[in-house]
Amino acid sequence: MAEHFDLAIIGGGINGCGIARDAAGRGLKVYLCEKGDLGGATSSSSTKLLHGGLRYLEHYEFRLVREALRERETLWSVAPHFVRPLRFVLPHTPGMRPKWLLRLGLFIYDHIGGRKRLPPTSVVNFRRSVVGEGLIESLSTGYEYSDCWVEDNRLVIMNAKSAQERGAVIDTHTSCIAVNRSRDGWALTVSGEGDLQKTVEASIVVNAAGPWVNDVVDLCAKRPAKGKVRLVQGSHIVVPKLYAHDRCFIFQNSDNRILFAIPYEEEYTLIGTTDRDFTGDLDNFDATAEEIAYLCRSASRYFRKPILDTDVCWSYSGVRPLYNDGRGAAQQATRDYVLEVDVVDDRALISVFGGKITTYRRLAESVMDKLAPYLPADKAKTVADTAGWTGREALPGGDFPIDAFDDKVMALRVAYPFLGDHATRLFRYYGTRVHRVLGEARSWSDLGIVFGAGLTEAEVNYMVREEWARSARDILFRRSKLGLRLSQTEIDSIDSFLEGKRLQMTG
Repeated sequence: MAEHFDLAIIGGGINGCGIARDAAGRGLKVYLCEKGDLGGATSSSSTKLLHGGLRYLEHYEFRLVREALRERETLWSVAPHFVRPLRFVLPHTPGMRPKWLLRLGLFIYDHIGGRKRLPPTSVVNFRRSVVGEGLIESLSTGYEYSDCWVEDNRLVIMNAKSAQERGAVIDTHTSCIAVNRSRDGWALTVSGEGDLQKTVEASIVVNAAGPWVNDVVDLCAKRPAKGKVRLVQGSHIVVPKLYAHDRCFIFQNSDNRILFAIPYEEEYTLIGTTDRDFTGDLDNFDATAEEIAYLCRSASRYFRKPILDTDVCWSYSGVRPLYNDGRGAAQQATRDYVLEVDVVDDRALISVFGGKITTYRRLAESVMDKLAPYLPADKAKTVADTAGWTGREALPGGDFPIDAFDDKVMALRVAYPFLGDHATRLFRYYGTRVHRVLGEARSWSDLGIVFGAGLTEAEVNYMVREEWARSARDILFRRSKLGLRLSQTEIDSIDSFLEGKRLQMTG
C-alpha cells in the first residue's frame, strides 16, 4: 500500500528543498523526489550571491528588490557559516548613467530593504585605495555597497537536511514518471536507481522542477501549463585571481549586461554571467566557447591584464527557468517568481515559475499560503500559526551569532591543531556540526585517506552518509569546490573509492 503524504514535491533545487523545509517544520508530512543530485542543476550554477539586484530597479521591480534585500540579512542570520557579507564596487565609466542617477539608485538600494547590519554605500577613489588594484587607469572613482555571498549548494543541502530532520522523506536520483488521480489526491509513480519503482500518494503536489516545470504540468494536469517558462543560460568562468583585496566588482557592459568579478576560493576570481536564451538539451550542456570568449573579452575591458581563454581554470553553466513575461532581451526577463495553481478534480497542483536563490525562503512561504486552502482545517490552522519560522531558526550548523564566525574557527583550530588553515573551510561548510565530521581525530591520519586539498575519507564518508553525495562531482564541484585544486587522477581516485564502498555494501 502506498504511503500517503500531505505534500509531494517534484524537484530538489533550492525552491523544492526550501518548500520541503518550511512545510515539514509546520507539521506537514512531506515527500520530495529529485531525478539527479540535490541542487545539481540551476541551484548550484548561480553567481553565489544573495543580492537585491541593483539592476532590477531599472525595470521598476521594487517589490522583488525590497523582498530580496530583506532576505540577505535574514539568511545571514540563519546560516552564518556559509553566508557572509561582501562589499561590491561599481566603477563609474564614460558613457555610463550620470553620477547623480547612480547615487539615487544606491540610496534606494540602501534604504528600501530595511538594512540593519550591512554597511551603507560609500564613494571610493581608485587612485588612493587598494580597491583600484588591477583596474585600467581610466577608472578613477566608483561606489561601494553591500550584498552577501552564499555557498549555493550548501544552502540547498542544509534546507534538505533540515526538512529530513523534521520528518520529510528525500529521495534523490528518483524520477517522477507518472502522476494519476487517487482517492485522496494524487498518486505518483517514482523510479529510483536500478529502475526500482514505487507509488507515493499525496494530497497536494508542488511542481518545483525548475527548467522542467512545464513537463511536470503536462504529467500531472495532462495539458500544457498556463504559465510559460523562459529558459535562459547563464555561464561563469574561474580564472587565477586578478587582485588581492576582498572586494567584488560589478561592471555595466555596453550591451547593457552586468558583469561580476568576485574573489573565489582564495586563489581565484569568478567572472559571470551570460544571459542567452536556451534551446538545447537540458541534461547535457556546458558553457559554450562563445560564452567563455565573451566573458574573457568583457572582463578584459576593465582589468589591466588581458584575460585569455587559456586563463580559464574552470567554467560552469546553468539554465534559469525564468517566468516568461514577454520582454525582448534575456537579461531583461523578470527574476521574480510566479506561482500557478491548478485544481484538477479538486486536487491541487502548485507550479513554481522563476525566482532567484535570494528569495527562495519567501517563495516557500508563498507556496504555503497557496496550499493552505486545500488542507484539512486543523492542518491549515497549524500552517497559518507557524508562518515565518524559517527566518528565525538556524539551518543545520548555523546556530551561533553572525559575528562569532572567526571565534568559532579559532576554537576549532585549538580543538584540532593539525587542521591549520583548513579549519576555516571546514567550519564554513559544516558550522557547529563540524565535530560530526572530525570526531575524536588527533591527526590527519585519524581521518583516513587524504585525497588532496585537505579532503579526507572522514569528510567524504560524511557527505555520503549525511548529505546525499554519490560521486566525486557531487563532492568536489557542488558540496565543495575542491575540484579546482585536485588533479584528474585525484578526482578519479575519489570515484574509485566511492565505487569500492558501493561494492562492499552490495556484496
